[in-house]
Amino acid sequence: MSQTLQIRRVAGALGAEIAGVDLSQDLPDETIAQIRRALVEHQVIFFRGQDLTPARQVAFGARFGPLNVHPFVAGMAGNPEVMEIIKEPQDRVNFGGGWHSDMSFLERPSIGSILYAVEIPEFGGDTLFASQAAAFEALSPGLQATLEGLNAVHSASREYSAKGHSAQKRGSMSVAEADGYVGEYVHPVVLTHPETGRKALYVNPAFTLRIDGWSKRESKPLLDFLFEHSRYEGFTCRFRWEAGSVAFWDNRSVWHFALNDYPGQRRHMRRVTVDPWPLAASVCADAAAFA
Repeated sequence: MSQTLQIRRVAGALGAEIAGVDLSQDLPDETIAQIRRALVEHQVIFFRGQDLTPARQVAFGARFGPLNVHPFVAGMAGNPEVMEIIKEPQDRVNFGGGWHSDMSFLERPSIGSILYAVEIPEFGGDTLFASQAAAFEALSPGLQATLEGLNAVHSASREYSAKGHSAQKRGSMSVAEADGYVGEYVHPVVLTHPETGRKALYVNPAFTLRIDGWSKRESKPLLDFLFEHSRYEGFTCRFRWEAGSVAFWDNRSVWHFALNDYPGQRRHMRRVTVDPWPLAASVCADAAAFA
């Protein structure tokens, strides 16, 4: 029997909080379909008061697609799909502390991420989200048309290099540096969402290196403009975490930014990341594939 979800929008551009569901249960298909519809409509959805073991978080995430095993961050023993994102009191650098879209450096990037709060600081540690669909729609028709004819090159080589933000050492996380050539992959600058048809910008400061076919010098003015435009406050929402909260966002149209404003405190989160279905799985691909 499906559950009745109570959905409340939290901001104009994106974001909704959902009540009336226990994500630790084996939810019926109709409830999963309701959650998916809410995700693609609101781009990021939030749940509070959840009690998820790593295994239950994996089970919930797997209802939306195969789960990613991160190529640079070690997963939990026994649950390699679960990334533990921990900032210890003595750590100065947090993980995810810059605007980005998860896993855009892969050939077939992830479609969504599910983050669960295990332990939160007394203050700070919020996460910001920015709608890249709203960012695209706010551009002039002329620039929209220009961008729709462009592709961009994405790679982990900069962010996970020895000096990259993501590769910095943290007390309770095992993060590897990108070793040598880790691959460059080309994605459209404007991505058409496969489930809604809504268009969104698909470049981000962490992993987008340049416009395909352009030099870095030529690319920089356009990318800098898009990065500045895309984080405009009117395109964003902000989530204040509580222990047991869950955020589920659509990486195809959302940036996020984990604030590092809780010095001397511990923050412990667990993330699973949903990949697109394999291309051969045509029955599922219509609903879930990265466009």
